[in-house]
Amino acid sequence: MPISKTYEPNEIEEKWYRQWLDNKLFHSEPDAREPYTIVIPPPNVTGSLHMGHMLNNTIQDVLVRRARMQGYNACWVPGTDHASIATETKVVNMLREKGIRKQDVSREEFLEHAWEWKEKYGGIILEQLKKLGASCDWDRTRFTMEEKLSASVTKVFVDLHNKGLIYRGYRMVNWDPAGKTALSDEEVIHREEQSHLYYLDYAIKDSDRKITIATTRPESILGDSAICVHPDDDRYRDLVGQKALVPLINREVPIIADEYVTMEFGTGALKVTPAHDLNDYELGLKHKLEFIDILNEDATMNEKAQLYIGEDRFAVRKKIVAELKEKGFLQKVEQITNNVGYSERTNVVIEPRLSLQWFVTMKDLATPALAAVADGSVLFFPSKFKNTYRHWMAIIKDWCISRQLWWGQRIPAWFISDDEYFVAENAEEALKLAQEKTGNAALRLEDLRQEEAVVDTWFSSWLWPISVFDGILNPDNEDIRYYYPTNTLVTAPDIIFFWVARMIMAGYEFRNTKPFERVYFTGIVRDSQGRKMSKQLGNSPDPLDLIKQYGADAMRTGVLFSAPAGNDLLFDMEQVRQGRNFCNKIWNVLRLVKGWEDDGRVSDALENSALAPINWFQARLDKVVRDTQQKYDEFRISEVLIDIYKLIWDDFCSWYLEMVKPGKDEQICKPVYEQTLDFFEMLMKLIHPFMPFISEEIYHTLRERREQNFLSVAEYPKLREVDEPLLRETEKVMELISQIRNIRNEFGIAGTEKLTLLVKQDQGKVYNRFNVEIIKLCKLEEIRETPSAPENAISFMIRTDEFYIPRTGAFDTEAEKAKLNEELKYQRGFLQSVMKKLENERFVNNAPAQVLENEKQKQADAEAKIKSLEESLKRL
Repeated sequence: MPISKTYEPNEIEEKWYRQWLDNKLFHSEPDAREPYTIVIPPPNVTGSLHMGHMLNNTIQDVLVRRARMQGYNACWVPGTDHASIATETKVVNMLREKGIRKQDVSREEFLEHAWEWKEKYGGIILEQLKKLGASCDWDRTRFTMEEKLSASVTKVFVDLHNKGLIYRGYRMVNWDPAGKTALSDEEVIHREEQSHLYYLDYAIKDSDRKITIATTRPESILGDSAICVHPDDDRYRDLVGQKALVPLINREVPIIADEYVTMEFGTGALKVTPAHDLNDYELGLKHKLEFIDILNEDATMNEKAQLYIGEDRFAVRKKIVAELKEKGFLQKVEQITNNVGYSERTNVVIEPRLSLQWFVTMKDLATPALAAVADGSVLFFPSKFKNTYRHWMAIIKDWCISRQLWWGQRIPAWFISDDEYFVAENAEEALKLAQEKTGNAALRLEDLRQEEAVVDTWFSSWLWPISVFDGILNPDNEDIRYYYPTNTLVTAPDIIFFWVARMIMAGYEFRNTKPFERVYFTGIVRDSQGRKMSKQLGNSPDPLDLIKQYGADAMRTGVLFSAPAGNDLLFDMEQVRQGRNFCNKIWNVLRLVKGWEDDGRVSDALENSALAPINWFQARLDKVVRDTQQKYDEFRISEVLIDIYKLIWDDFCSWYLEMVKPGKDEQICKPVYEQTLDFFEMLMKLIHPFMPFISEEIYHTLRERREQNFLSVAEYPKLREVDEPLLRETEKVMELISQIRNIRNEFGIAGTEKLTLLVKQDQGKVYNRFNVEIIKLCKLEEIRETPSAPENAISFMIRTDEFYIPRTGAFDTEAEKAKLNEELKYQRGFLQSVMKKLENERFVNNAPAQVLENEKQKQADAEAKIKSLEESLKRL
């Protein structure tokens, strides 16, 4: 079939992805091969493909495709996360648009709407990943709220509760007033904002004295239960034990002393609101203070506030400041920069709030997970994240796992009173426990009331590497024994605590081993100005639009061209265009090579004249395969891509093909042609993990293929010994060819003029094997050795080798002298810089042997060049 003049990615991508799926190339079942397993970080069902997904999933696909070609039984498990808060918010908004309020429907009715929404929109992001070329095993797609995975969550909850690791109690939590639910610390995003610090005077009971405190939340004074000072603060020592009066409401609160207070900070006096501040909560426990919760679930004031009942907290802030000022309690106001916590999901300011919630005791769970990273059982790339992990795990707090939502796995606890409950996997088991423990055989199911809250979304996703293989419900099934532990996790560092740490804990708790061997933390995708890409800033392109415009391969390579291992990616559209240009380059090479005709030789023997470029390119290919092996192991994925890119663009296209291509109206030697096709295939194998679509198309266009013979499952190039001496020799040959081409340009020598190249005697052996290629690419008449420098010749050097091109026509002696003098000046300056190093005693004594040897070689080369240049000038 004729090859189209231009590469059309949209047609080719759809064709090949469908064939890969139809032939189940991505599907995996346990067999005798060694597995290579990756579980996808499950994107939220509310999500759509963004640049972060693009980076993360492209890296995963590169690793999986390469492993598949290396002969591993590659299994990349896809799936989505039910995302309790985000999804519930979407469904609530959807119902609101229909004129339905959440509180007006039953839980069952709400969940029906939620499942309908999930079925309609929840799989969008997975379909988008297919456009990217993701080679997931789609037959294994999982969802964190599907029946088996929900049953796994319930089983784990009961298990941990029975072990005493889950408990219920009043604790200070982060409260989301919009979602009306508790949040973990990791779900709170802190932002620096301009704020105000209000200085308020509290009267001392039965005294004319006052004590001044400073607060950023003046409305919270309505929940004050003490004022705290440092025990050594002479300003307040005599007030300890007395009572202060809360402004506006005159509540009497004790003045207490505690070393927690910093005397030098602010006024040295601290208002204590135990129900609305984490640090105040600890002080409240220590000093047995009253806990006064003044907020409703939606952050409006309740009856305990006494004032502004039913009004929103921020409206109250304005009103109470005005009233405090009017009544003389407000001393002054300062502008400050303050760290304000926002809900990650609803983007509202969170409130610290005392609440009855369910918690997991983390210290015992964290111990083996901390050791696993410390001793290298689980490897982090880059390793710098070990310190972040270690610090967080050392100060880990109990995990608040309850969320006041309907969408999610409902907590498996059944109550027979407000304080008495029974945890079981279902209501029937809970009833049996209740009857046994209370001795009341008359209890019935209708007497039980299940906990309304659901578990935190992360409580399901921490089981992900186990639960996707049904390893919680069936701990000894074939899949879990074969695929677990998984090989690699690719994720972002901002969920190292949300997810990575917890998965490691779950692995050791429920499987007694690690969940994965290696974790690669990608960087954050930023724009060319260094700003994090976001819809709010309008600096994040839609990946699907880019794929449609440039093709998936161009998009994938564009992202990875600038993705240094573990560091942030500075994304620029020019990189995607570079990816597209690379596709076009490869396509044009295909058209070039397929346009050649071979001479039909039956013999496979290669002529000696063709061996040099073939042996050289084989050595270059071997070197890239070997060099990229280590880079893959260290997740230097961008460097791997650049190495392969240079091998194709520079070595194969610019050098090898130029060396072997036939002249006009000539045929190429058949063995050389076949070897060239072999090389092209090998290059497509190397680039396939990065550019799966165009490489598959070219693979099938180069030669006839048997049915089901796909590049996606072809054998990856194996490691071979590298002919390093040949590579070093060829570098000099290429320098020679480039130098001759430069001379033609500098001296205005026409391309049609055949030149003679003279090589100083005994220095031409390196170049002998490439004589044919040098003559061809430099358009020479001949190459001859010469015992001495000829008259009226252009001289030049390659390293320490001397060459001459005799001139028969007009020759500008002064221009040549000027050129040689300029080069001589440079070489003398270069030699001087080298000698400074070699004459530096500290450098000579401390430099590694190889570095020192390199500098001595530089000295020898420079001295030889200077000598040759001086002799050339004498001749002129």
